[in-house]
Amino acid sequence: MNDISEFEKFAESSESSESREFEDISPTTLADLLGRGQVMDIGIRPLWPSVPRVAGPAFTVRCPPGDNLMLHAAIHRAEPGSVIVVESGDVDYALAGGNVCAVARRRGIAAFVADGVIRDLAEVREMGFPVFARGVIPIPGTKKAVGPLNGPVRCGGVDVEAGDIVVADEEGIVVVPRARREQVLRDARAKVAEEAGESLDAWEAAHRARIDDILRDNGFED
Repeated sequence: MNDISEFEKFAESSESSESREFEDISPTTLADLLGRGQVMDIGIRPLWPSVPRVAGPAFTVRCPPGDNLMLHAAIHRAEPGSVIVVESGDVDYALAGGNVCAVARRRGIAAFVADGVIRDLAEVREMGFPVFARGVIPIPGTKKAVGPLNGPVRCGGVDVEAGDIVVADEEGIVVVPRARREQVLRDARAKVAEEAGESLDAWEAAHRARIDDILRDNGFED
């Protein structure tokens, strides 16, 4: 387990505040900018309807198959506003249940994004804690495997580093690399503004022209 200095805690808190600016940006917009490699696969989905969009710095956790110890450790160490991102690759044992999600919610953690499964979904849904995962199973994992926190993980096919910005909603989950977050945020805002200023008629005309050009270049004839 890693020790977190007061400076690191301050930095993480500042990052969490800055990352909330991404709450106004759709994963769809981010995916257009970042490409397929930064988008988690479709198997990791919100586990209850109308989950709000969440955005926050990743607090990363690796759990071996069948074990959930380090996720349970992480909820007491992640800063408020963090999105806890879990690599497990296991769908036979639950990583967390209702009480773990309740504590995470009370501590201000924004969400769980887990390459695995949880349990007690009814409780989680009732409390409104956002969980993006592969599904639900009632069998809990064991608590034996000790490992470091905030190391590199792979979740939903995406490599995630601590402090990367995770943006997740019903459209999908996108990971913005920490080093690129300021540029990506500027580009995303510019894209949103450009699209907001374009009428459907203008979009349709440009779209028709582009598609017709592609068809013509590839030998299509009406």
